[in-house]
Amino acid sequence: MSGEYGHKLMEAKEEEEVVLNSGHSMPMLGFGTAAVPLPPHDELVSVFIAAIEAGYRHFDTATLYGSEDALGLALAHAQRQGLIHNRGEVFVTTKLWCSDAHPGLVLPALKKSLKKLGLEYVDLYLIHFPVRLRHGIGGNISKGDVLPFDIKGTWEAMEECSKLGLTKSIGVSNFGARKLSELLQNATITPAVNQVEMNVAWQQRNLRKFCQEKGIHVSAWSPLGANGASWGSLAVMESPVLKHIATTTGKTVPQIALRWILEQGVSSVVKSFNKVRMKENLQIFDWKLSESDLVKIKQIPQFRAFLAREFVSEDGPYKSLDDFWDGEI
Repeated sequence: MSGEYGHKLMEAKEEEEVVLNSGHSMPMLGFGTAAVPLPPHDELVSVFIAAIEAGYRHFDTATLYGSEDALGLALAHAQRQGLIHNRGEVFVTTKLWCSDAHPGLVLPALKKSLKKLGLEYVDLYLIHFPVRLRHGIGGNISKGDVLPFDIKGTWEAMEECSKLGLTKSIGVSNFGARKLSELLQNATITPAVNQVEMNVAWQQRNLRKFCQEKGIHVSAWSPLGANGASWGSLAVMESPVLKHIATTTGKTVPQIALRWILEQGVSSVVKSFNKVRMKENLQIFDWKLSESDLVKIKQIPQFRAFLAREFVSEDGPYKSLDDFWDGEI
């Protein structure tokens, strides 16, 4: 392969994947599998197969989502049907839920996730939040459920999962700079990824700078503002700035939002169970935003949509939102 065409292909490939500090490559666009309420199991399997057919090769799940088993079935079906030829073609992320965020519970939790997924390993295993909950607590959290979080011991257990080959890379989710600093004081493996809320209305400039300095890749959840969620926002999808850019470029608002994240060197986990939008969201790699568009996006008012108030109480480990989010609210 030579000439301008070959160069463009290489450039596109580089954009479509990132090499993590673990040495493993991760697709820059992931397919999110969380939904409230969760669709029926068979419907979910069909959605994930449709996503594979559309071209997604990175799937993001979690113990909390309840979608691991459906994703596992979809991957097995896709391999049988020849949509994917081997396990190595797909990048799978799952997450340790807070009720298992304790040194002795991490490895059993990952093994349980692997069994549900029907896989021998995941590509990325994340600590879902810097939080420990009482055992057995799911999404309905009361103030007394939040326990002191052993960040050092829990990360050591994550490192053990990596050394055992049960996950190719390990990382965190929803960690601010202070908590990452605390983790790094004793870590022998630096987190490969910090998956956080990020979009044009919450650009995470300070945290991105910190992660870049430490060699930690930032991945964005809620890249389109999660406007269907109870805590979500219309700040992305109804942004006058993005709407104007979409009109002048002939792109969709989600494409503009996702392209902006990509141009920050950040990957995205995007969720749409609509087949048309699934394909549209993948079409962000062969064009660029103009400098003037980037300047306009930088001026969009900033606010964090997801506050995680349920983890904060006067009697708990986190006394304030400021404390939980390391001053970034």
